[in-house]
Amino acid sequence: MNKEEELIDRLIDLAFAEDIGDGDHTTLSCIPATAMGKSKLLIKEPGILAGIEVAKEVFRRFDPTMKVEVFINDGAEVKPGDIAMVVEGKVQSLLQTERLMLNIMQRMSGIATMTHKYAEELKGTNTRVLDTRKTTPGMRILEKMAVKIGGGVNHRIGLFDMILLKDNHVDFAGGIDKAINRAKEYCKEKGKDLKIEIEVRNFDELQQVLDLGGIDRIMFDNFTPEMTKKAVDMVAGRYETESSGGITFDTLRDYAECGVDFISVGALTHSVKGLDMSFKAC
Repeated sequence: MNKEEELIDRLIDLAFAEDIGDGDHTTLSCIPATAMGKSKLLIKEPGILAGIEVAKEVFRRFDPTMKVEVFINDGAEVKPGDIAMVVEGKVQSLLQTERLMLNIMQRMSGIATMTHKYAEELKGTNTRVLDTRKTTPGMRILEKMAVKIGGGVNHRIGLFDMILLKDNHVDFAGGIDKAINRAKEYCKEKGKDLKIEIEVRNFDELQQVLDLGGIDRIMFDNFTPEMTKKAVDMVAGRYETESSGGITFDTLRDYAECGVDFISVGALTHSVKGLDMSFKAC
């Protein structure tokens, strides 16, 4: 089992534990264990569908006898009235998995829909939209999956798969040179093959990075589009470039047209509205 599968397994376990506890007493009290039925996933708002594969895993984990028929796959555009899937099985199982499946699918579809909007705005440029670590605790792997489904690119998953030297790291380390050199020494000592990215706040810091080298990507933090254009010209393709901080949908294209490789957007995951859908008996 890889890291991604392990995290999803643990999330599903925790979600069932917090929702069902020692039993769904509403369902258990009024629905016979032998009752069989069908429910359909009804889309009620236009957007990009995401989470079907995870939903299938939720059903399988809870009750392997449930049968799932998928009509619309992850990444497809959906509209009100569409039926994404029909699930058949014990009515008790349909009722007990309903909320967890909807929580996952609504959240993931909302993120995929938002990401798709940003990715479309960047069409015609060489810039890609990145997610951040501003995610729902415990749901990060699903939210980052949704970003990819929506046409975005994942930044690092967490603190373990990339070195990102931000302003606080630089300040605590005693400057740009010390932060970069220590990061490189650490990777060598630990046998880690990690990409190194460093955040710069001004042109002086950018020049220090360019003089020292030894990194993979430079992040321009809270630069204006005019500053970004100058910074991209200074880097001159030697390293990957990323813009971050205060960038909205309305200013996204302005930054992309400066020639930056990536734009990271916390709004893809931290405050997204779920896509409206319901799980109805049929």
